[in-house]
Amino acid sequence: MKKRILTGDRPTGKLHLGHFVGSLSERVKLQHKYEEFILIADIQALTTNFNNPENLRQDIIEVTMDYLSCGIDPEVVTICVQSMIPELSELTMYFSMFTTVASLRRNPTTKAEAEEKRYGQNIMHGFLGYPVSQAADIAIFRAHLVPVGEDQLPIIEQTREIVRKFNNLYGSVLIEPKALIGEVGRLIGIDGQTKMSKSLGNAIYLSDSSSVVERKVRGMFTDPTKIHLGDKGHPDNCPVHIYAAIFNDDRGVVEETREACLTGKLGCVTCKKKLAVALNKFLEPIREERKKYEGCPEFITEILLRGTKKGRDEAGKTMKHVRKAMKIDYFRQ
Repeated sequence: MKKRILTGDRPTGKLHLGHFVGSLSERVKLQHKYEEFILIADIQALTTNFNNPENLRQDIIEVTMDYLSCGIDPEVVTICVQSMIPELSELTMYFSMFTTVASLRRNPTTKAEAEEKRYGQNIMHGFLGYPVSQAADIAIFRAHLVPVGEDQLPIIEQTREIVRKFNNLYGSVLIEPKALIGEVGRLIGIDGQTKMSKSLGNAIYLSDSSSVVERKVRGMFTDPTKIHLGDKGHPDNCPVHIYAAIFNDDRGVVEETREACLTGKLGCVTCKKKLAVALNKFLEPIREERKKYEGCPEFITEILLRGTKKGRDEAGKTMKHVRKAMKIDYFRQ
């Protein structure tokens, strides 16, 4: 049997380049090598969207279209919706019974996001317990590998700890997963912040038009020490060059541009123009593919319903073993 992959996203809007290099490109590469499940984590999206849940329906559709546009094949990949698999909530509750609040507060991923959102002492129970919910997602699908961005590594490590604790308590029932980091562990934001993020407003989306991409690239943060043409730059620390090194398939142009920047022969405006061309060349096939699905909501819905049914069947199998191991399968036929 093929080993299994579980990955997913919170549906909080369209996906961006950071999602692509963080894990989406790996999902596409590995979809025929592994049995792959993608979970659209709409419950977890409520940690930051509890006051406008009505947006989730369209966001789920948008995320699914981004998957398909990037090359995810719904005939071989199971795409399912978290809230439609109640077994996930059950396993989350079981895991929460032996996961300490102290360990959740120490998790670097949620700690950083809580600081970014300035929660302070007003952190919500659902947000604090996010790693427990994600551990249940991974464990219930018996995933061997989880493609993630670098910033999500602490979540996977906490998942491994939770699974180990469960297996030590009740027997070897669940699989201890491993993280799979792509070639680019984290993509810096266009404003020079540590990562591209929807909430920070520093993202280029996979569905952005060519004119929007050009506008965003023109406003990108660059090497602050390179002010005038002739100033020697530091391209390896400049988001414009970092993006070019990832998304420009002409390696010769990338190296020539880098050398010209180092010697002060190339200005930032010219460099940005080259990047905009490269990004639009990269995104154009994705945009064209997306057009096929934008007018077919019934097709997207059918994919989600079919995938969620299969996902729930798999979750049900795992929970039978979990309840039996915990000796709480009483009164069940």
